[in-house]
Amino acid sequence: MDCKGRALDNIWIKRFWGSLKHDYVYSISADDGFELYDGNQNNIEYYHHKFHHTPEQTPHGHYKESMEKVA
Repeated sequence: MDCKGRALDNIWIKRFWGSLKHDYVYSISADDGFELYDGNQNNIEYYHHKFHHTPEQTPHGHYKESMEKVA
């Protein structure tokens, strides 16, 4: 991270990967890589459409709103 304030961007990524690992990867025992991949995809889809406490909206909605502000 080479700019001021970039460390704050890492919070969202750390929270995402942390919840993915703890909610899905560490809590199941997949029989093969395909099952793990499908489960990860389902968990990512769920994560993007659930409401989070901080912004009180979905990550997908937050992204769309921020892109409209930029345009």
